[in-house]
Amino acid sequence: MAGLRFVTEQEMQVETLPWGPHDWLCRAGLVDAELLQLVRVHIPPGQGHAFHRHPHMEEIIYILEGTAEQWVDREKKILTAGQVAHIPMDMVHGTYNVGETTLSLLAILSPAKFDGPALVDVSQEEPWKSLRG
Repeated sequence: MAGLRFVTEQEMQVETLPWGPHDWLCRAGLVDAELLQLVRVHIPPGQGHAFHRHPHMEEIIYILEGTAEQWVDREKKILTAGQVAHIPMDMVHGTYNVGETTLSLLAILSPAKFDGPALVDVSQEEPWKSLRG
């Protein structure tokens, strides 16, 4: 499957994670990506991708539909369709669905290939554990 130039519903890689299904559209092993990853995430109401960081990647989150409580470090903003958050490499962030419908977003991460963990969960550490109240 590596080396695809086009990815449709038949080729995308669906991954089920605790905060919702992920539709991988671009990542190493699916396409010949070295620098880019693209995933569409569906977060059910009341759920979220708790505070975490990507030690080796920066990220852009683009809201497709729904309402996100988006944290970047200790700054919070409510985002809706068409709005973006940029997360620098290794910065703690979290995305929570505060709407009544499924939150759908695109996450663009770079690079696609790196050494070390893709994600470090810090949601049970202070100050992140108590930040949302």
